[in-house]
Amino acid sequence: MHNDKSLKNEEVYFDESQELVSTTDLKGVITYVNQEFCSVAGYSAQELIGQHHNIVRHPDMPKAAFKEMRATLKQEHSWRGMVKNRCKDGRYYWVDAFVTPIFEHNRLVGYQSVRTKASSQLKQRAHALHHNPPNTPNTHHKPNTPNTP
Repeated sequence: MHNDKSLKNEEVYFDESQELVSTTDLKGVITYVNQEFCSVAGYSAQELIGQHHNIVRHPDMPKAAFKEMRATLKQEHSWRGMVKNRCKDGRYYWVDAFVTPIFEHNRLVGYQSVRTKASSQLKQRAHALHHNPPNTPNTHHKPNTPNTP
């Protein structure tokens, strides 16, 4: 994993037509990456294959999001969500991720993630949720209190 000191508050943008694709084994170790994923993340295929997929995890992403994803995938269901990833050089990129189980001979063998460009609206919504989760007290708003006479 990277040192958090290498983070840069600079977003990497990519084209709507690009799909960032990777596959992993059941433990999250990368087994395949396409060129678009490599280009956006700033890694070569050789640097990514064999590494755990959390090599691109950004520390701003709440652990609960990945916990939910893993739980959904373990039930052999697909998962979709907004993810903020970290590039090799410390910059970041947002994706709309769709992760599906991979089966061979009716047996779960891994996962495929197809990530596309996230809309500005979805990025703003995800950013707000990540920085103020629903089950966390919001210190910026006063709780609703009943009117007293």
